[in-house]
Amino acid sequence: MVSTRENAGTPASARLTAPCREVVAGPGLFLVATIASVMGVVGTYWFFVRTTTGQYIDESALDEAVAVYGKATKAALGFLDALPTLAVVVGLGGLLYAAIVKRRWQGALIALAGAGAANVLTHVLKAYVFTRPFRGIQTIMENSLPSGHTTAAASAAAAVFLVCSPAKRPFVAFAGTTFAVAAGGATLVNQWHRPADVVAAFLVVGACMAPAGWLVLRTGGRWNTWDGFGSTWASSRVWLTVPLLMGLAATALGVVMLVRIAPGSGVVSTTHYFWAGLSLIVISGYLLGIAATWLFAVAVPRNRPQS
Repeated sequence: MVSTRENAGTPASARLTAPCREVVAGPGLFLVATIASVMGVVGTYWFFVRTTTGQYIDESALDEAVAVYGKATKAALGFLDALPTLAVVVGLGGLLYAAIVKRRWQGALIALAGAGAANVLTHVLKAYVFTRPFRGIQTIMENSLPSGHTTAAASAAAAVFLVCSPAKRPFVAFAGTTFAVAAGGATLVNQWHRPADVVAAFLVVGACMAPAGWLVLRTGGRWNTWDGFGSTWASSRVWLTVPLLMGLAATALGVVMLVRIAPGSGVVSTTHYFWAGLSLIVISGYLLGIAATWLFAVAVPRNRPQS
């Protein structure tokens, strides 16, 4: 026990809890996350680019985006034009704040390296690794998977997520995921990218930022501890519940759209594939955001009452 005299000059909040002395969780879960993301990229490419069925679904969603042209398109186009600059401002602004104000410069450099790797990998995969074979579907033959705009938005949000305090990560994950999903959805609305391009970009960011996240935890020091969910408004479980509900709603929408145009239904798709594709973007984005929140909640050391 700590004596009363020793406690006399210590704030009450500090006496209640103290940083735990446990080491950061091993790389196992982060390695699994990286491998799963890589497999997701390969699987997305194989089905939506290498198969006739996948190409048809993906291309149909892109073609049907014309039906939603109008005010939404103009707004989305403006968002896309500003997206690279906005992503840089969000990412670098968050990293500079963490490095200079919070003195988390090691974590900021690692997060920056992870985000940079995601953007470089996206370019390499799109330009030099993945090809788009002809499968009888009328489409532009130039490969567009993964989406560079989506990678920029998602990697910027992920970098800020890594360097913010654990108590704020649940909210930052939700806000950042929403930003990335909006960016990906805008590329579909404006016919810049197919749904699979966006999903692959999310997964590329996951593959690069998972190992970066583990390294950030290893160098985080005392700031990278927390009291668990519910200790602050930003760490509330609501930031897991809301994206889960949004993902479930998107799943329901996607299933309904595809069932309505199932073989034998007699219904010809007008915007069904578009809404199914947009649902896939929402589902994958928020699912990855929830997974990241859970992963860091498990890996970050807990504060514990001081004895």
